[in-house]
Amino acid sequence: MKRGFLLFALVLAAGFVGGTGHAQTQTDVTALAGQVRDTERAFAKTMADRNHAAFVSFLADETVFLGDAQTLRGKPAVAAAWKAFYDAPQAPFSWEPDQVEVLDSGALALSSGPVRDPAGARVGTFNSVWRRDAGGTWKIVFDKGCTCR
Repeated sequence: MKRGFLLFALVLAAGFVGGTGHAQTQTDVTALAGQVRDTERAFAKTMADRNHAAFVSFLADETVFLGDAQTLRGKPAVAAAWKAFYDAPQAPFSWEPDQVEVLDSGALALSSGPVRDPAGARVGTFNSVWRRDAGGTWKIVFDKGCTCR
């Protein structure tokens, strides 16, 4: 009888741990989404601050930015192409995440939102894929903007 009760208690405990583990995963995903949202906002702030070096710090080494005319592959290519956006005294555009989703694994995230001209009019939408590195830092691996609203 003791053996049966012990087995029952272990199965019951495993069920509670499993249920709690799932809830913890949801909490972690929510927390990670908040991290990505904050990271995207800091990334966008580099444009407002006119800080190209800070912009580059958010790029993964193997980042890919997809554009209408060309695809930029690698941190040096993206950094060089985007330098012109940072040269003028006023930012040519801004962006803000309005949607963030994170994989249950916590390894990748998608952020998306409006792109606005200097007057604040919406001129497009951005979509960025972020990867969390071993140290927990989010780096952008894919980016694609469009004139879709």
